Amino acid sequence: MAKIPKTLQPHIDTAFPANVCLLGSVLPNGYAQVTPRGGTMVFDDEHIALWERGKGSTSASMKDGTLLTVYFRKPQLREEGVLPKGGIARFYGKAKIYKTGPVYEEVWRRLVQPEKDRDPNKAGYAVLIEIERAEDLDGEPLKLE
Repeated sequence: MAKIPKTLQPHIDTAFPANVCLLGSVLPNGYAQVTPRGGTMVFDDEHIALWERGKGSTSASMKDGTLLTVYFRKPQLREEGVLPKGGIARFYGKAKIYKTGPVYEEVWRRLVQPEKDRDPNKAGYAVLIEIERAEDLDGEPLKLE
């Protein structure tokens, strides 16, 4: 399992709305699906969480064990010397779905208000992505702290 560098955690948590993380998955037909996720956050050092409220193909094909990629880009971090090559970090991991319980409630509690407003009936669900690999644009492991 890989760690999410502490240096990046507050940037990921505040990515919405200017630097929304992109979520990549593979559809059943083999095509890549890339979609913005405004409710993306760091859950702990080894997990990225998101609130899934979508009704599209990403949501329809997501289940426990689905392989996901979280793409984070904040050009300012390159200018500041935090991330090389465009201020980009990629995180690869496996999804775990939570439709009730403590993880579900905690992700909802931390969710940014605009995303809560888009799901007033709390019909979505929490997804924890256990990070297996964290890298920069060159595919080098993130070595930040």
